[in-house]
Amino acid sequence: MVSSIPLWRQLQAAASVLAAVRAGRSATDALAAVDGALRPGVQALVFQALRQLGQAEALRRQLARRAPPPEADALLCLALALAWNPQDAPYEVFTLVNQAVDAAKRQPSTQAQSGFVNACLRRFLRERDALVAATASDPVAQWNHPRWWIDRLRRDHPQRWQDILRASNLPAPMTLRVNARQATPAQYRQTLAEAGITATPIGAHGLVLDQGRPVHELPGFDTGMVSVQDAAAQQAAPLLLAGLQAPPGERLRVLDACAAPGGKTAHLLELAGPDGADVTALDVDAQRCERIHQNLQRIGLAARVAVGDAASPGAWWDGQLFDAILLDAPCTASGIVRRHPDVRWLRRETDIAQLAATQARLLAALWPLLKPGGRLLYCTCSVFRAEGDAQVQAFVAHNTGAVLLPSPGHLMPQSGANANPVPDNLEGDHDGFFYALLQKLPAPGPVQATA
Repeated sequence: MVSSIPLWRQLQAAASVLAAVRAGRSATDALAAVDGALRPGVQALVFQALRQLGQAEALRRQLARRAPPPEADALLCLALALAWNPQDAPYEVFTLVNQAVDAAKRQPSTQAQSGFVNACLRRFLRERDALVAATASDPVAQWNHPRWWIDRLRRDHPQRWQDILRASNLPAPMTLRVNARQATPAQYRQTLAEAGITATPIGAHGLVLDQGRPVHELPGFDTGMVSVQDAAAQQAAPLLLAGLQAPPGERLRVLDACAAPGGKTAHLLELAGPDGADVTALDVDAQRCERIHQNLQRIGLAARVAVGDAASPGAWWDGQLFDAILLDAPCTASGIVRRHPDVRWLRRETDIAQLAATQARLLAALWPLLKPGGRLLYCTCSVFRAEGDAQVQAFVAHNTGAVLLPSPGHLMPQSGANANPVPDNLEGDHDGFFYALLQKLPAPGPVQATA
């Protein structure tokens, strides 16, 4: 990691982001406040620290029974997270320690604790092996996820919970979705190769870059030839549309509920073809709806974008039934912690029940908007069964007109670098997701009287 910016400055900024996450703010929001020149390096440091935060906090407890004030503790834990394993350290360990102490001395909010930070980190250097060994029995230190998260996975996936945690703690690759209206994955792969960029096919429409890079370096990105989208998320549009045909002279009516930022909306339009579907993209957040507009404009496609609560159709629905509904419901985002490592530390176990109630409410509100014979694809980027299989089983049990069609179910996060791949994943490297495809049975006809 080479930068002209002094490391102590990057560590200061990274510690401020870590402190913000601990206070309940998302890393994305906290990083947005970081100076643009610092941001890429700071993000790399923070994300690595978040993936090792359980280990770092366990080490800090070994070094000091009482935590220092939040700003100093964030800097101390950041340094421990980055330095505890020399093989994975982004800088030489002694350099990290020296620069962290320098950062503490130069920051007014941590100056008073700089001696404490220095003493802890110097002791860490002297006693590292013993200190790390003392944390070996702590599951939070071992797996770098909250204890409740680990316990939940053990209950939900007793045969695979360890593989899920391993995969969740590895950085995700950069995965692209090729616009089917403009090119095939093979054609775009060749275009990338001509630009000196190597990629591996994944799924029907995807490519995984061997090395991530800014989107402006991707050929055809500005004209919508390709979009960034994880391989698991790329399964939504094909699942919903496969085999669906509008009556002669009509177009499919498709609703993408909870649509922002619009990646799945775009994929639906790409696959439906020029005359295939009228798509309504709905989201409750007006600012996020603007993101949908921007994404669709980039790829040169159009949908009806509406601001509204999917759970209250009366405020936005025109009364015409849909042939297909995509419900990518709000969830814990427990399946995308490879890309957003702060999520595990921001969530609370009580969030699961609250979000499951929201998901049930959305399903109940949207199901009446579906034509008989139509399909609703329910999905979440969650690995917890309460937001996936349990949610759908409860819905089907209470809706006799709903039939569960063959669906992927729970897709577990998996990295190509994971030494213990989860066996039910067929796509290879992807985030955790859940998919259930539901079909509405036609209404029963009138009962014929018998003599």
